[in-house]
Amino acid sequence: MALLRSLLHMLWMLVTVIPVAFAMLTAAALQVDSHRLYRMAVFFLSLAIGGAKYILGIRYELRGIEHLPAAGQPVILLVKHQSTYETFLMPVIMPSDLAYVFKKELLYVPFFGWGIGRLDMIHIDRKLRSQAFQKVVSQGRDLLGRGIWVIMFPEGTRIERGQAGSYKAGGTRLAIETGVPVIPIAVNSARCWPRKALIKYPGTVTVSIGPMIESVGRQPEEMMQQVEHWIEGEMHRLDPEAYTSTTA
Repeated sequence: MALLRSLLHMLWMLVTVIPVAFAMLTAAALQVDSHRLYRMAVFFLSLAIGGAKYILGIRYELRGIEHLPAAGQPVILLVKHQSTYETFLMPVIMPSDLAYVFKKELLYVPFFGWGIGRLDMIHIDRKLRSQAFQKVVSQGRDLLGRGIWVIMFPEGTRIERGQAGSYKAGGTRLAIETGVPVIPIAVNSARCWPRKALIKYPGTVTVSIGPMIESVGRQPEEMMQQVEHWIEGEMHRLDPEAYTSTTA
Protein backbone atom coordinates (compact mmCIF):
# COMPACT_ATOMS: atom_id res chain seq x y z
CA MET A 1 0.00 0.00 0.00
CA ALA A 2 2.82 2.42 0.85
CA LEU A 3 4.42 1.75 -2.52
CA LEU A 4 1.14 2.39 -4.36
CA ARG A 5 0.56 5.63 -2.44
CA SER A 6 4.10 6.75 -3.19
CA LEU A 7 3.71 6.07 -6.90
CA LEU A 8 0.39 7.92 -6.96
CA HIS A 9 1.98 10.93 -5.30
CA MET A 10 4.81 10.93 -7.83
CA LEU A 11 2.20 10.87 -10.61
CA TRP A 12 0.32 13.71 -8.89
CA MET A 13 3.45 15.86 -8.80
CA LEU A 14 4.18 15.11 -12.46
CA VAL A 15 0.73 16.03 -13.73
CA THR A 16 0.68 19.23 -11.66
CA VAL A 17 4.23 20.46 -12.31
CA ILE A 18 3.90 20.39 -16.11
CA PRO A 19 1.06 22.93 -16.49
CA VAL A 20 2.45 25.16 -13.73
CA ALA A 21 5.90 25.15 -15.34
CA PHE A 22 4.45 26.09 -18.73
CA ALA A 23 2.35 28.81 -17.10
CA MET A 24 5.47 30.20 -15.41
CA LEU A 25 7.45 30.16 -18.65
CA THR A 26 4.62 31.95 -20.42
CA ALA A 27 4.27 34.50 -17.61
CA ALA A 28 8.03 35.12 -17.61
CA ALA A 29 7.97 35.72 -21.37
CA LEU A 30 5.20 38.27 -20.76
CA GLN A 31 7.44 39.89 -18.13
CA VAL A 32 5.14 39.19 -15.19
CA ASP A 33 6.76 40.49 -12.00
CA SER A 34 8.90 38.15 -9.89
CA HIS A 35 6.53 38.03 -6.91
CA ARG A 36 3.67 36.72 -9.09
CA LEU A 37 5.98 34.13 -10.60
CA TYR A 38 6.97 33.09 -7.09
CA ARG A 39 3.33 32.69 -6.07
CA MET A 40 2.77 30.47 -9.09
CA ALA A 41 5.63 28.25 -7.95
CA VAL A 42 4.22 28.17 -4.41
CA PHE A 43 0.89 27.06 -5.87
CA PHE A 44 2.58 23.95 -7.30
CA LEU A 45 4.41 23.33 -4.02
CA SER A 46 1.15 23.60 -2.09
CA LEU A 47 -0.31 20.97 -4.42
CA ALA A 48 2.67 18.70 -3.70
CA ILE A 49 2.32 19.19 0.06
CA GLY A 50 -1.45 18.76 -0.12
CA GLY A 51 -0.94 15.60 -2.14
CA ALA A 52 1.48 14.33 0.50
CA LYS A 53 -1.24 14.90 3.11
CA TYR A 54 -4.12 13.22 1.30
CA ILE A 55 -2.27 10.56 -0.71
CA LEU A 56 0.66 9.69 1.54
CA GLY A 57 -0.83 10.61 4.91
CA ILE A 58 2.05 13.00 5.68
CA ARG A 59 1.06 16.03 7.74
CA TYR A 60 3.16 18.74 9.34
CA GLU A 61 3.10 20.77 12.52
CA LEU A 62 4.90 24.04 13.25
CA ARG A 63 6.64 25.00 16.46
CA GLY A 64 8.30 28.32 17.27
CA ILE A 65 6.40 30.32 14.66
CA GLU A 66 6.67 33.31 17.01
CA HIS A 67 10.41 33.44 16.25
CA LEU A 68 9.82 34.50 12.66
CA PRO A 69 10.04 38.22 11.91
CA ALA A 70 7.41 40.10 9.97
CA ALA A 71 7.40 39.63 6.22
CA GLY A 72 9.81 42.04 4.61
CA GLN A 73 12.27 42.10 7.52
CA PRO A 74 15.47 40.49 6.15
CA VAL A 75 16.54 37.17 7.61
CA ILE A 76 18.43 34.04 6.53
CA LEU A 77 16.87 30.65 7.24
CA LEU A 78 19.30 27.80 7.98
CA VAL A 79 17.40 24.53 7.74
CA LYS A 80 18.14 20.90 8.59
CA HIS A 81 17.98 18.89 5.36
CA GLN A 82 16.70 15.31 5.40
CA SER A 83 14.46 15.05 2.35
CA THR A 84 12.73 16.83 -0.51
CA TYR A 85 9.73 17.43 1.73
CA GLU A 86 11.13 20.49 3.53
CA THR A 87 12.35 21.93 0.23
CA PHE A 88 8.73 21.96 -0.94
CA LEU A 89 7.26 22.90 2.45
CA MET A 90 9.25 26.01 3.40
CA PRO A 91 7.83 28.37 0.73
CA VAL A 92 4.31 27.15 1.58
CA ILE A 93 4.53 27.98 5.30
CA MET A 94 6.75 31.08 5.35
CA PRO A 95 5.20 34.58 5.38
CA SER A 96 7.81 36.03 3.00
CA ASP A 97 9.09 35.16 -0.46
CA LEU A 98 12.14 32.88 -0.24
CA ALA A 99 15.27 32.66 -2.35
CA TYR A 100 17.04 29.31 -2.26
CA VAL A 101 20.78 28.91 -2.73
CA PHE A 102 21.16 25.78 -4.86
CA LYS A 103 23.49 24.05 -7.30
CA LYS A 104 22.98 25.11 -10.91
CA GLU A 105 22.47 21.50 -12.08
CA LEU A 106 18.89 21.69 -10.77
CA LEU A 107 18.09 24.16 -13.54
CA TYR A 108 18.27 21.31 -16.04
CA VAL A 109 15.59 19.18 -14.35
CA PRO A 110 12.64 19.14 -16.81
CA PHE A 111 9.72 21.38 -15.86
CA PHE A 112 10.73 21.86 -12.20
CA GLY A 113 14.15 23.28 -13.06
CA TRP A 114 12.78 25.32 -15.93
CA GLY A 115 10.32 26.92 -13.53
CA ILE A 116 12.75 27.78 -10.73
CA GLY A 117 15.14 29.18 -13.32
CA ARG A 118 12.65 32.02 -13.81
CA LEU A 119 12.56 32.92 -10.12
CA ASP A 120 14.75 35.15 -7.96
CA MET A 121 16.99 32.36 -6.71
CA ILE A 122 20.75 32.02 -6.25
CA HIS A 123 22.11 29.16 -8.35
CA ILE A 124 25.82 28.50 -8.03
CA ASP A 125 28.57 26.40 -9.56
CA ARG A 126 30.07 24.51 -6.62
CA LYS A 127 33.32 24.01 -8.51
CA LEU A 128 33.97 27.76 -8.44
CA ARG A 129 34.18 28.09 -4.68
CA SER A 130 35.29 31.69 -4.15
CA GLN A 131 33.39 33.01 -7.16
CA ALA A 132 30.31 31.09 -6.05
CA PHE A 133 30.37 32.68 -2.63
CA GLN A 134 30.82 36.15 -4.07
CA LYS A 135 27.73 35.50 -6.19
CA VAL A 136 25.85 34.43 -3.07
CA VAL A 137 26.87 37.64 -1.29
CA SER A 138 26.07 39.99 -4.18
CA GLN A 139 22.74 38.41 -5.06
CA GLY A 140 21.90 37.71 -1.44
CA ARG A 141 22.46 41.34 -0.48
CA ASP A 142 20.13 42.49 -3.27
CA LEU A 143 17.41 39.97 -2.41
CA LEU A 144 17.56 40.65 1.32
CA GLY A 145 17.38 44.37 0.58
CA ARG A 146 14.13 43.72 -1.27
CA GLY A 147 12.65 41.88 1.70
CA ILE A 148 13.15 38.39 0.27
CA TRP A 149 14.39 35.84 2.79
CA VAL A 150 17.38 33.70 1.79
CA ILE A 151 17.14 30.02 2.71
CA MET A 152 20.11 27.65 2.88
CA PHE A 153 20.78 24.09 3.97
CA PRO A 154 24.08 24.36 5.88
CA GLU A 155 24.80 20.63 5.54
CA GLY A 156 24.75 21.12 1.77
CA THR A 157 22.84 17.95 0.95
CA ARG A 158 20.19 15.61 2.34
CA ILE A 159 21.39 13.73 5.41
CA GLU A 160 20.28 10.31 6.64
CA ARG A 161 17.88 10.18 9.56
CA GLY A 162 19.73 10.23 12.87
CA GLN A 163 22.89 11.65 11.32
CA ALA A 164 24.51 15.08 11.23
CA GLY A 165 26.29 16.36 8.16
CA SER A 166 29.22 18.75 8.01
CA TYR A 167 27.80 22.21 8.69
CA LYS A 168 29.38 24.72 6.33
CA ALA A 169 29.63 28.38 7.29
CA GLY A 170 28.40 29.88 4.00
CA GLY A 171 25.09 30.92 5.55
CA THR A 172 26.64 32.64 8.53
CA ARG A 173 29.27 34.26 6.31
CA LEU A 174 26.47 35.74 4.22
CA ALA A 175 24.69 36.88 7.40
CA ILE A 176 27.82 38.64 8.69
CA GLU A 177 28.57 40.21 5.30
CA THR A 178 25.05 41.66 5.13
CA GLY A 179 24.43 42.29 8.83
CA VAL A 180 21.31 40.11 8.73
CA PRO A 181 20.27 37.66 11.50
CA VAL A 182 19.75 33.94 10.95
CA ILE A 183 17.06 31.59 12.17
CA PRO A 184 17.89 27.88 12.69
CA ILE A 185 15.19 25.38 11.76
CA ALA A 186 15.03 21.68 12.63
CA VAL A 187 12.89 19.30 10.53
CA ASN A 188 12.41 15.56 11.14
CA SER A 189 11.03 14.82 7.67
CA ALA A 190 13.01 11.59 7.18
CA ARG A 191 10.62 9.81 9.55
CA CYS A 192 8.05 9.93 6.75
CA TRP A 193 9.99 10.85 3.60
CA PRO A 194 13.40 9.14 3.77
CA ARG A 195 16.37 10.50 1.88
CA LYS A 196 16.38 9.34 -1.77
CA ALA A 197 13.69 6.74 -0.98
CA LEU A 198 10.92 5.76 -3.36
CA ILE A 199 8.52 4.71 -0.59
CA LYS A 200 7.12 7.32 1.81
CA TYR A 201 5.23 6.63 5.03
CA PRO A 202 2.33 8.34 6.82
CA GLY A 203 3.05 10.42 9.88
CA THR A 204 3.65 13.95 11.11
CA VAL A 205 6.68 16.05 10.21
CA THR A 206 7.58 18.61 12.85
CA VAL A 207 9.15 21.90 11.81
CA SER A 208 10.76 23.58 14.82
CA ILE A 209 11.80 27.21 14.33
CA GLY A 210 14.53 28.44 16.64
CA PRO A 211 15.22 31.86 18.12
CA MET A 212 16.79 34.51 15.92
CA ILE A 213 20.60 34.72 16.10
CA GLU A 214 22.15 38.12 15.44
CA SER A 215 25.21 38.28 13.19
CA VAL A 216 26.77 41.62 14.16
CA GLY A 217 30.22 41.19 15.69
CA ARG A 218 30.29 37.43 15.13
CA GLN A 219 32.73 35.08 13.40
CA PRO A 220 31.30 32.71 10.74
CA GLU A 221 32.55 29.40 12.16
CA GLU A 222 31.66 30.28 15.74
CA MET A 223 28.22 31.44 14.68
CA MET A 224 27.61 28.28 12.65
CA GLN A 225 28.61 26.19 15.68
CA GLN A 226 25.76 27.88 17.56
CA VAL A 227 23.37 27.13 14.69
CA GLU A 228 24.49 23.50 14.55
CA HIS A 229 24.24 23.10 18.31
CA TRP A 230 20.65 24.32 18.31
CA ILE A 231 19.52 22.33 15.26
CA GLU A 232 21.11 19.04 16.28
CA GLY A 233 19.95 19.40 19.88
CA GLU A 234 16.43 20.02 18.63
CA MET A 235 16.65 17.04 16.28
CA HIS A 236 17.37 14.79 19.27
CA ARG A 237 14.21 16.12 20.92
CA LEU A 238 12.04 15.81 17.80
CA ASP A 239 13.16 12.31 16.79
CA PRO A 240 14.80 10.66 19.83
CA GLU A 241 14.44 7.09 18.54
CA ALA A 242 16.63 7.96 15.54
CA TYR A 243 19.50 8.89 17.83
CA THR A 244 19.45 6.03 20.34
CA SER A 245 22.48 4.33 18.76
CA THR A 246 24.49 7.58 18.64
CA THR A 247 23.75 8.52 22.26
CA ALA A 248 24.06 5.04 23.80
